[in-house]
Amino acid sequence: MRKRKFISVAIIGMLLGGGLLAAPPLLGSAPASAQEVEVWKARACDCCEGWVKHMRSAGFTAKIHTVDNLDPIKAANGVPDGLVSCHTAVLDGYVVEGHVPATDLHRLLAERPQAKGLAAPGMPPSAPGMDMPGQPYEVIAFGASGGLAVYAHH
Repeated sequence: MRKRKFISVAIIGMLLGGGLLAAPPLLGSAPASAQEVEVWKARACDCCEGWVKHMRSAGFTAKIHTVDNLDPIKAANGVPDGLVSCHTAVLDGYVVEGHVPATDLHRLLAERPQAKGLAAPGMPPSAPGMDMPGQPYEVIAFGASGGLAVYAHH
């Protein structure tokens, strides 16, 4: 009986390892297709934490770097001065400046436009992580050959 149980477990393991059967996801784990967003933020920025929470609830994983000075991060990633916000992130080669909604980032990854990244300039009150509804704002695509362009209206 033990030998038969061992063989059954071995066969299931081979099927799982070969991709023929899908293992159920672990509770609390990110889906296999989750994209990691790498975020640089200031130590005392609560709204940045709110944006990271928004991103995680939308299926992204997050790697957080807390820094004292974001200016070198923004400069190294080519964020134009007029588009700066409170945090800078990188997602699959794109720069994400500020409180850009996860829906825009899913669209960005699906469409793969010729742009350096997206920005929600300043700190729009209605943006994810700020969570004060009622204030329209725009997400701007930057770094493409055409310069700046409105990517989304919210």
